[in-house]
Amino acid sequence: MAEKKEKLFEQFPAVTTEEWRAKVDADLKGVPFEKKLVWRTNEGFNVQPMYRAEDIEGFKTTDSLPGEFPYVRGTRDNNDWLTRQEILETEPAKANEVALEVLTKGVNSLGFKVSEPTAETIEALLKGIDLAAVEVNFTCCPGKALQLAEALVEYLKKHGAAEAFHGSIDYNPLRPAFRHGKQIPADAVETAAKLIAAVKDVPALRVIAVDSVMLNTAGAYIYQELGYALAWGAEWMTKLTDAGLKPAEVACRIKFNMGVSSNYFMELAKFRAARMLWAQIVEQYKSECDCACKMVCHAATSLFNQSIYDAHVNLLRSQTEAMSAALAGVDSITVVPFDTPYKTPDAFSERIARNQQFLLKEESHLDKVVDPAGGSYYVETLTVSIAKEAWKLFLDVEEKGGFFAMVDNGEVQAAVNASNQKRHADMARRKEILLGTNQFPNFNEMALDKIEKTEGCGCGCAEGGDAAKALNTARQASDFETLRLATEKATNRPKVFMLTIGNLAMRLARAQFSSNFFGCAGYEIIDNIGFNTVEEGVKAAMEKEADIVVLCSSDDEYAAFAPEAHTLIDGRAEFVVAGAPACMEELQAKGITNFIHVRSNVLETLQAFNAKLLK
Repeated sequence: MAEKKEKLFEQFPAVTTEEWRAKVDADLKGVPFEKKLVWRTNEGFNVQPMYRAEDIEGFKTTDSLPGEFPYVRGTRDNNDWLTRQEILETEPAKANEVALEVLTKGVNSLGFKVSEPTAETIEALLKGIDLAAVEVNFTCCPGKALQLAEALVEYLKKHGAAEAFHGSIDYNPLRPAFRHGKQIPADAVETAAKLIAAVKDVPALRVIAVDSVMLNTAGAYIYQELGYALAWGAEWMTKLTDAGLKPAEVACRIKFNMGVSSNYFMELAKFRAARMLWAQIVEQYKSECDCACKMVCHAATSLFNQSIYDAHVNLLRSQTEAMSAALAGVDSITVVPFDTPYKTPDAFSERIARNQQFLLKEESHLDKVVDPAGGSYYVETLTVSIAKEAWKLFLDVEEKGGFFAMVDNGEVQAAVNASNQKRHADMARRKEILLGTNQFPNFNEMALDKIEKTEGCGCGCAEGGDAAKALNTARQASDFETLRLATEKATNRPKVFMLTIGNLAMRLARAQFSSNFFGCAGYEIIDNIGFNTVEEGVKAAMEKEADIVVLCSSDDEYAAFAPEAHTLIDGRAEFVVAGAPACMEELQAKGITNFIHVRSNVLETLQAFNAKLLK
């Protein structure tokens, strides 16, 4: 007789969603469920605190397997992504030397920047590299891409490597438009067609770039990057098939280079949605084979959220970003070194960036499982939700004349720049947090001496155009960094004295809040255990030559403590009350004007203090 297997949860009664909701509502004690537990995303949809099997009923995304159309679960039957390193050296022989060295350290994908794409340059760059084992990617000025393609193909044929080679040429004629507000070249489509013809004998060489990483770097929200990337790719499909090329000829030459931010699950879902939507777009062009519907996607960790201060926190950000991309099944990943915002990455930071990916492979074994998020109620719901929002944007672009037209008139840049501005505003109010920058800063860190970064985009393209139509690539931390660097450059470093008094719990909490608040400007923080009287606290502050005195106590005690402290200080220092007490109006009537609290605009408040105090 067959052994009967008992399932553990069969002994428990099933619990319905309604029962769960009733329990949650009871525990909330009248606080609205939607307000307390439901998260409204920047992508335009709500995220619930829990998901159940019923939430994904009817989803077509759960019906396929990895490697099957529409590729939501991946284009391969494995998850062995390529570890890519960008070779920053531009002199060909030296770049080759660096490349050969990093190839001994586990890297299997290279990125070269080429300024003069001659046969000699290609010979020097690729000398000694096993092109059957290593993916090679090239970036150059758009106007030199065809010359680069011809030189590369000549080299590959000469060395019998045309069939074995796999890699890309980053032909992106929209780069000058995004960086400098220029118009897209009139011959962009003609050049793209010539590129495809030039590389016809190298099957795995992709030459048309969809570089939505540029939008990510400029602060685009996830649905924007995805929606615009799809519209960008579809524009190439339309224009090149209209020019007489077959759909598969075009699709198989397009490579998506996408950014990945620290929004862990949302980014994971973005790549799944991207593959699904792109497959369905290409299918509409009646491609000759399903393989043309497979998106080839490279992911690069974000530069937008990297910071100069407390720069090692960049490692935490890029690690979770790389995890999102890896679990989502991208084809290759670049981890941007943590010191990129303030210098040319050195050997140490590049090694750490490589090792971040190796940790994911060798320690976490993320390369051993294909689409581990498949079937997750949460991730499957996010995938569909992001796909819907991105598709709305895609359709909007189509209705407005297509992606190229919107880039030429600056609409895409304006939309992304609006997101950039919103995210900077949220940063100023701590609605978005960058640890070490606008929350929990290292009070005594100095960064001025470590900044070596030179200006310029490094793409080899002359600047010019309409700056109003260019992307704003100011990093999210840049406003706070400007503020703090101004403090470093000043001859005096303002001192902030915590006048802690009264209720123990409240004074400690508010002193910590205030220390973090003023630490974001790089001020010297003088904290205290507590004072028995206001007079004692003010005397100690004056002895320390404080520029700012922050009263830290409870709301109930401020009515008495604040006026006394304000009178005793008598203009010898800036006086600040930590909190927004009910008696605020009464205190303001007595001349007390500075209050800091969770609703304060941290950036604007600190900018005002800098204007008053720095010399």
